[in-house]
Amino acid sequence: MDDVEQKFEGTQAPPKPGKPGIRHLQYILMFSGAVIVYGMRTVLIVGIVAMTDPIDPTKKYPTYPGWKSSQNVILSSFSWGHIWFQIIAGQFAKNYGPKYFLTIAIALSALCILLIPCFAEVFGFKGIIALRAIEGALHGVLFPSVHFLLSKWAHKSERAKWGSFVYAGQVLGNCLAMPITGMISASDGGWPVAFYFYGSLGMAWSILWFLFGSNTPKTDKRISIEERKWIESGTVVEKKKKPPTPWKSIFTSVPFMAIVITHCGQNWGFWTLLSKIPSFMKEILNYKIDSNSYLSALPYFVMWLMNLMFSPIADYIIAKGLTSVSVSRKIFNSIGLFIPALALISLSFIESTNKEVIIIILVITVGFNAGHYCGFNINHMDISPTFSGTLMGISNSISAIFTIMAPLAVDAFKAISGYEETDKQLWNIIFSVSAGFYIVAGCIFIIFSSTDIQPWDSPENEDNKTSSSNTLKEVAS
Repeated sequence: MDDVEQKFEGTQAPPKPGKPGIRHLQYILMFSGAVIVYGMRTVLIVGIVAMTDPIDPTKKYPTYPGWKSSQNVILSSFSWGHIWFQIIAGQFAKNYGPKYFLTIAIALSALCILLIPCFAEVFGFKGIIALRAIEGALHGVLFPSVHFLLSKWAHKSERAKWGSFVYAGQVLGNCLAMPITGMISASDGGWPVAFYFYGSLGMAWSILWFLFGSNTPKTDKRISIEERKWIESGTVVEKKKKPPTPWKSIFTSVPFMAIVITHCGQNWGFWTLLSKIPSFMKEILNYKIDSNSYLSALPYFVMWLMNLMFSPIADYIIAKGLTSVSVSRKIFNSIGLFIPALALISLSFIESTNKEVIIIILVITVGFNAGHYCGFNINHMDISPTFSGTLMGISNSISAIFTIMAPLAVDAFKAISGYEETDKQLWNIIFSVSAGFYIVAGCIFIIFSSTDIQPWDSPENEDNKTSSSNTLKEVAS
């Protein structure tokens, strides 16, 4: 096995506590935070379908059919802000701990959600774009913070299980937000109530995190000595003096660049599907908003279930010595990218009248994508526990560019091909391009990724002049 054994204070590793502890409370808080944050992201993806319906004087809420041509720009605006603050968030997490600024960021983003109905009426779709960009910037603190927290709270023997559990919150958040938003949008209260609902949830989570969240086991006053010692036997214990961030070594690290490229390919495919499946259901399969939202959520519910299956298997095969950590990461990452790619390509050969077959293929596409949570998505913590939050901030910032481009590319494909969203041929192009991104990303991760802790993770042991050659030697070996 290629991971480094960590011992607590140089002694034999202490036994694992036999009962749930404070670490489980932290996992639940992180998981629920991901569920709610991704619900706040997704509510507009389904809500925009109802918001752009034809004007109906009998309804108590407004609709804006004139926004239909700007729909993809509105959907991409979240990622405009998402790019900018994630690296800073990673640095804040490393230097100060993420508890307080995560509390503030999620509370302010919840306020943005609450204001969307008002801004839509007063400022039009430009007001929605502004709020979504701000929300995207504020949500940029989530994953760098969570990566930092997992690197401190998750013992390496349980990293795949709990890392996947926490990050699967985004999938469950998508899964729940779609039918909830569809159901609320079809009710008498209409789409504005969906935003009030998710804004209120965001505020409530911020209060809970402020009260019960902790940066590290060392700073938590409620944790037992037994639990703390066991956690720290399988993590890198925080030093009193914060090490400087080795920026040059990070950006010349081949294993880290493999993570970044894989993250970009994953984001293109994931966000193409997440942002466009409701439109595909409406324009090609002709489902109404209520049934549309449930069917759009089905693939993400299966993805959540698949993650619950993949993550313990990933930990089991490592614990039993059946594979190294590196091989396990590559196996599950390949499952998460190559199977969805093949499924998306197959959609080009299915007629739009075969609705059941198309839905099954979409379920397979999104469901098996769960494999990436046991792959590149936790690989940052493998190669650098100390700077994992910063690494996630960098890779999530760069990959956010692809999140912006994915829905906007639909407009480009329409302009180039002459097809509209009511034409199955356009969707064949959209899905095939996404499959190509998945395939390239999966191949890059197989060839260039590593799970060895990098020399630059401990700056005192690093020789800056040879760090690049060291990472190249890892790949060659």
